[in-house]
Amino acid sequence: MSVRYGTVEAPGADVRYMQQGQGPDVVWVPAGDQTHDVYQAQFDALSARYRCTAFDPREAGKTVAHDPAPWPIEQFASDCAALIAAVCEPPVVVIGLSLGALITQEMCLGYPELVRLGIPMGTMARKTGYALEWERAEIDMAAKGLSLPADFSVIHYAALSYPAEVLGDDALWDRCRPFVASAYEDRDPRMLAAQWQACLEYDSLERLPNCQVPIHVIAFEQDLQTPPARGKAVADAAADGHFHLLEGMGHFSIFGHRPEEVTACIDEILRRYER
Repeated sequence: MSVRYGTVEAPGADVRYMQQGQGPDVVWVPAGDQTHDVYQAQFDALSARYRCTAFDPREAGKTVAHDPAPWPIEQFASDCAALIAAVCEPPVVVIGLSLGALITQEMCLGYPELVRLGIPMGTMARKTGYALEWERAEIDMAAKGLSLPADFSVIHYAALSYPAEVLGDDALWDRCRPFVASAYEDRDPRMLAAQWQACLEYDSLERLPNCQVPIHVIAFEQDLQTPPARGKAVADAAADGHFHLLEGMGHFSIFGHRPEEVTACIDEILRRYER
């Protein structure tokens, strides 16, 4: 199936995207340190029925920002909105993981005219407790001019990304390691800290009860970055919220670990809203 690449001008950024398939539009938002191609398995599985579009978040891949970091989640959502208006037929479905999940929430809240369904994966409404302390520590480390060595960075973020099943199985680890390495091994620590800052500052809790866009939260049972209780709080707060818990999975299980099971959950949700 043919794949289209292009760049859309958004306020303050040139957003690089890819598009594949035909049918109703589904827009995929990567985690902050990943690029559009990370969802290729989902594109291949679903593009016979949907036109799938993904883009590189600011300063990841080939998207270029013209205003300096840090950028709030609202700015990332503005990029996504410009993309939808330019290359899709709204209202669309928006799906995102991690920072992409926060962008998905903001699309539902700030651009309801563009979005008919939001599926945030590995998400939360407000950073408190461990999540707050962890992201603040990452930001403070970068502010001091410190960064993790590349090899240690992969190991550090792998423990936050995959469940024990992956870390304890050499074959699974060999399959999943490249996803962590591509996101974190050679990452500019200042840009990484800027994205943590956006996640740290984002707070949707008070607005979710007024959100009229259906929100289906997908949580992962062994997710250390965004524990399932935090995702359930989003679903519970949303006016039309729904919660899906995938057992035995971690934050990155959609990549290399159990992509078929995560895709099947997404597909089941999409079928409920087929037009």
